[in-house]
Amino acid sequence: MSIGGARRPGRDDGTHAAGAEGAGDAASFRGRLLAGLADSIRERGYRDTTVSDIVRHARTSRRTFYAEFPTKDACFVELLQVTNGMLRRRVAEAIDPAAPWETQIRQGVEAYVDMVASEPEITLSWIRELQSLGAGTARRMQREAVDTLFRLLQDVTGNAEMVRAGSRPVTRPFALMLIGGLRELTATLVEDGADVRDITEVAVEATIALFRPVPENRGGAPSAHRPRGFPDPRN
Repeated sequence: MSIGGARRPGRDDGTHAAGAEGAGDAASFRGRLLAGLADSIRERGYRDTTVSDIVRHARTSRRTFYAEFPTKDACFVELLQVTNGMLRRRVAEAIDPAAPWETQIRQGVEAYVDMVASEPEITLSWIRELQSLGAGTARRMQREAVDTLFRLLQDVTGNAEMVRAGSRPVTRPFALMLIGGLRELTATLVEDGADVRDITEVAVEATIALFRPVPENRGGAPSAHRPRGFPDPRN
């Protein structure tokens, strides 16, 4: 589940289309159609959206739509991919790599929550409608979303301040626990119609607990010993 922020998908971040249809190129048509789908989802939800709704919002034609996308579902898949990429960029931009590690975590969580809260209808469409695309497509989209956030977590935990504090680059199993928990918490509030911003403090607290650096690993030095029991999932 990955949602755009104040700059809505199809309007910025590489999908904005300018000019009249006759003067545009294929990329601008595609961007306008993605923006049209996003607008229709905000207006009536994905399930009730038709191709006619999309082209009405995009101010283009059905012929143009089918020149770019074979189906409404294909357009929806690309919209989700675009918003997922936007989410990664917005969170990355919000984090100051020179800030203390706890501050970096708060910056990232707050940016995530703000973006999700700014697009509740698209968040809800991701939660409710993804499975309607088919099990294979839904699973692929979920894995892509996780991979995108995993790469972001790797970058954050590997920056100089995090390493100096004793952090080690996050592993995929560790990232899955964090991303999965945050996604389920977000989904519950969105489906209940609650304010997603209500999760901010608990999400910050939980993420800080999960990312708490290992004291003997400060400065990036390898851990001198490993306690008995389960291995550290960050390794």
